[in-house]
Amino acid sequence: MSIEARQYINGAWVAGKSGSPATRENPSNTTEIVGSYPLSSVEETSAAIEAAQAALAGWKSLAGAARSEILHRAANILDEQKEELARVVAREIGKPIGEARGEVKRGVVLLRYYAGEGLRAMGEVYPASDGKTLLYSNRVPLGVVGVITPWNFPVAIPIWKMAPALIFGNSVVWKPAEPASLTGFALMQILEKAGFPKGVINMVLGRGSEAGQCISSHPLVHGITFTGSNEVGRKVALAAVERGVKFQLEMGGKNPTIVAADADLPKAADLTLSAAMRFAGQKCTATSRVIVEESVLSAFTEMLVEKAKSLKLCDPMADDCYLGPVVNRSQHANILAAVDRSVKSGAWLLTGGKKPGGNLENGYFIEPAVFNHVDPQSELGQKEFFGPVLGIISARDLKQAIAIANEVPFGLSAAIFTRDVSKILHFIKSADAGMIKINGETAGVEPHAPFGGLKQSSSHSREQGRAAIEFFTSIQTIAISPSNEI
Repeated sequence: MSIEARQYINGAWVAGKSGSPATRENPSNTTEIVGSYPLSSVEETSAAIEAAQAALAGWKSLAGAARSEILHRAANILDEQKEELARVVAREIGKPIGEARGEVKRGVVLLRYYAGEGLRAMGEVYPASDGKTLLYSNRVPLGVVGVITPWNFPVAIPIWKMAPALIFGNSVVWKPAEPASLTGFALMQILEKAGFPKGVINMVLGRGSEAGQCISSHPLVHGITFTGSNEVGRKVALAAVERGVKFQLEMGGKNPTIVAADADLPKAADLTLSAAMRFAGQKCTATSRVIVEESVLSAFTEMLVEKAKSLKLCDPMADDCYLGPVVNRSQHANILAAVDRSVKSGAWLLTGGKKPGGNLENGYFIEPAVFNHVDPQSELGQKEFFGPVLGIISARDLKQAIAIANEVPFGLSAAIFTRDVSKILHFIKSADAGMIKINGETAGVEPHAPFGGLKQSSSHSREQGRAAIEFFTSIQTIAISPSNEI
């Protein structure tokens, strides 16, 4: 069934004024059109921002418990409709249905977690030097928050940004990435049913160059939270800095996994492959480099390649699907071109890296690619491909492995497989990454734990968990002195 998405502005569904709607094809079968969506104009985006500003005073004046009740209601409705939403995710972006279901369940957990934040302490009391004054701090909302989200986690990331923004009293204008417009519409329908007051949440669709740029530069937007590419993130940051407003960026990664000589090699191969190939490698936390100590390089490479060859590309709607398509035509072409350049630059392609034929010919599928003899300074060793591509790099010892791991512009996630506590402690101290995994995969983090990276992966703030309060609120300090002595 084809989906006809609409914008959501000031409590009403809006078809769009900017001509013919755009369409989304199913990436696993490009002969199927999943649905259509409007391209929001600057005028419509401005109207959404103005609606959010008008709703702000009433929303932030509500008690935290009242806002909490609405978020709990949203969680319950999402839980009831999780299968329908997961199927939209699988059809629109090609995420395997099992992973899509897991992502929607994570959205339910996030909403319930942040609903609880409405009943937690928002400040601190300090001793005053005169012994008479009541001195304390309070946290207040930023105001209108612009939320710009990516297509690869089209449910979880919008919720982990919008839920804290809302519970702390901000109003929201949300723009999902264009390839996830239909999922955005489906999620917004669920949120509408929760009963947010008119204008508190607004959603615009379409191009970042119009709707996204309008959100970044509009004088009524007081905070911007963005997840996406480094190129766009820099533009968002510049627009925010020019206006002196708060911004939060989560961007790319070139995440390493180190396999030490004493590692459990089968476990390391399984989890490295999972981190590299699940959702066709389209995660900012995906492993794209595995750095292996020389003494186990041959055995680990053989094991990894054998496992990679056993992965079957399949329809993402199949319950047991491990590896589906990449999201769209341009992503497909870019990854295949990057694989070709890597071969020409001297890396050895051990398996995969090609478009399959047969019953998968009409989809954007790519066989999982594993390279060795990868130069750490090459494109394959330095740049994010955002696809099912993994490079094996040899290291003499742990010291060199960590040096290679750190020699990239990014610092999101890093993992090591080892049984040695000394190596673990050294890795934790030395790795340039915001998230560190020991004997686990680089991808994934608990919903209540801080999420974010170092270097060019982040603007150095953190998302999720209690850390979210740091971005979505400002601190006020209050001193109340007695008017007369008693």
